[in-house]
Amino acid sequence: MNSLQDILKDIQERRFSPVYFLMGAESYFIDRIEKELYHSVVFEEERAFNQSILYGKDTTVDQILDAAKRFPMMAEYQLVIVREAQELSRVIDQLESYVSNPQPSTVLVVCYKYKSIDKRKKLYKALQQHAVLFESKKLYENQVPDWIQRWVKNKKRTINLKASHLLVECLGTHLSAIEQSLKKLLLLVDHDHEITENHIEEHIGFSKDFNNFELRKALGSGNVAHAQRICHYFSLHPRQHPIIVTLSTLHLFFMQLLQYHGLENHNPSHVSRLLGIRPFVVKEYQVAAKRYPMKSISFILDKIRIADMKCKGLGVGSISEKAVLRQLINDIGG
Repeated sequence: MNSLQDILKDIQERRFSPVYFLMGAESYFIDRIEKELYHSVVFEEERAFNQSILYGKDTTVDQILDAAKRFPMMAEYQLVIVREAQELSRVIDQLESYVSNPQPSTVLVVCYKYKSIDKRKKLYKALQQHAVLFESKKLYENQVPDWIQRWVKNKKRTINLKASHLLVECLGTHLSAIEQSLKKLLLLVDHDHEITENHIEEHIGFSKDFNNFELRKALGSGNVAHAQRICHYFSLHPRQHPIIVTLSTLHLFFMQLLQYHGLENHNPSHVSRLLGIRPFVVKEYQVAAKRYPMKSISFILDKIRIADMKCKGLGVGSISEKAVLRQLINDIGG
């Protein structure tokens, strides 16, 4: 399996493979490779005759093969991009013979998002031998702050860790949305200044004091009044703070807290590694564990599940998201 860094480096140095098969759950990295190929393989003045973009919903494998077998017109390469190729999952194996013997002057890019092909099939083995095969995996939430740090560093800028975590708390693992926010911050924050949580509050609209990170912290320490103030803020800014993200954050927190109780070794570095959290956050879990024994956590997880059902309109009449969240905070705070 090829790494993202190696693939991008080869593309930038114009060392192209005749076939790129990009698959997996995280669409961001697939889009990034496709974009790099789009701008690199065929020069802009050659695209009218040497670039084809097909969509899985509207095409067949035969049409893909016909396009791939053509020769470029007055250019070194032709580029064929197949987007939404997962729509061809039942017949995608028919690409195997072409992959084994591709047209050298064609760069075929197959974007097979949100799923992966069967690794037992001949197509997978052919891709391993003759193509660039890339599996794009979702980042865990605890991996995203590091990704943000690297992204900003590559732009020769800096962002502090609290700001990185604030973006994750507000946008989750949605890398495309995070990237758009970072691009905006790079434009608005002076080049010689580090990006901080204050910049995010000023330019992106996410509060450094009223967010899912602070909500989790308030509940963990038993500050129910502050948790309710945060929920009120959320109700005033529902677009920035969708309740589904808040419920997911709380569910993850209490699931990790349950795991914490099950650990024999509560050494911070051990806890950090096993729970997938930052070392400086471990103290928050230590405080919360004293407040919430295992039995109460099971009760809380059930209440979060019920709140999720209410938000989806299951089993209850009409009820506002604000009321659902307020009731949940009261239930958790006891």
